[in-house]
Amino acid sequence: MNLVQFKDTRGDRCVGVPSKDGSELRILNGFSSVYDLVFAALKAGRSLSEFAEAQLSEKSESYDKVTSERRLLVPLDHPDPSRCWVSLTGLTHLGSAKSRDSMHAKLASDPDQLTDSMKMFRLGYEGGKPAPGKVGVAPEWAFKGDGQCLVAPEQPISSPAFAGDGGEEAEIAGLYVIDPQGVPVRVGFALGNEFSDHVTERQNYLYLAHSKLRECSVGPELYLGDLPDALAGTVRILRNGQQVWSGNILSGETNMCHSIGNLEHHHFKYRMFRRPGDVHVHFLGASLLSCQDGFSAEVNDVVEIECPPFGRPLRNALTWAKEEGLVTVRKI
Repeated sequence: MNLVQFKDTRGDRCVGVPSKDGSELRILNGFSSVYDLVFAALKAGRSLSEFAEAQLSEKSESYDKVTSERRLLVPLDHPDPSRCWVSLTGLTHLGSAKSRDSMHAKLASDPDQLTDSMKMFRLGYEGGKPAPGKVGVAPEWAFKGDGQCLVAPEQPISSPAFAGDGGEEAEIAGLYVIDPQGVPVRVGFALGNEFSDHVTERQNYLYLAHSKLRECSVGPELYLGDLPDALAGTVRILRNGQQVWSGNILSGETNMCHSIGNLEHHHFKYRMFRRPGDVHVHFLGASLLSCQDGFSAEVNDVVEIECPPFGRPLRNALTWAKEEGLVTVRKI
């Protein structure tokens, strides 16, 4: 089952389930957010899919109309955006057969000649999938922001005026809540555009943290259940309605050097990330980037990410924010 959050024609929030043919969103009774639905399911001691199915009403809306009128919301959020943590792991995917061959050649070279990124990748490649009950090596990790940086599907992602560029990172994101006892609960997975500034990052790897403090998007559908072992999808960049770049997404643990459980452990091992009631959106890493092909996105380019288990594609246009100039701090 997939869940979708959206607004009805009056502006009221709804939770819906796509129909079998994908044309309609069947609306759930009594719930205006997936957040409330999740905690009600936890209180009832039932699985989220079973609980959601029991709330289905006879009311529905056209999925096409909700999408075209830009009424979609991200598939999980918190009533207080500051209680939603957005973070990421990188260097987690093996990529295509061609990139895997290149990677193996680099790893076989003199270890002292490896970049810091390749050294980190090698650690994950050798120890990112530990035996059950064991802790594997920690992945690269970075902070993106809180719920304020989440952009709904079909809405534009804005790059700050001071950015070097704005580039897509087509990924799968894990969506979580922390239950009243402080235990992380995986709600499901969603398509994500972990938008980043690759020009800034390439100036110096220590600028990675700055390059990741950007808006991003997830959705439109929340996929319930375990992530399939192998996923194949497509990311496209459209300019004036014409495709100007595309690539194939490869994800799932078969295509990763870290297990999902290992990535989750190394995020939630920090006690501050287990505060009851919080929401976490955690990007699991990309398998390809358009900038690796020398492509540069332009204003109004549309990024479209698609992968069959996740239903409809995630689409966002790129915009640039206005220059704000020097930010000063006043005294009191």
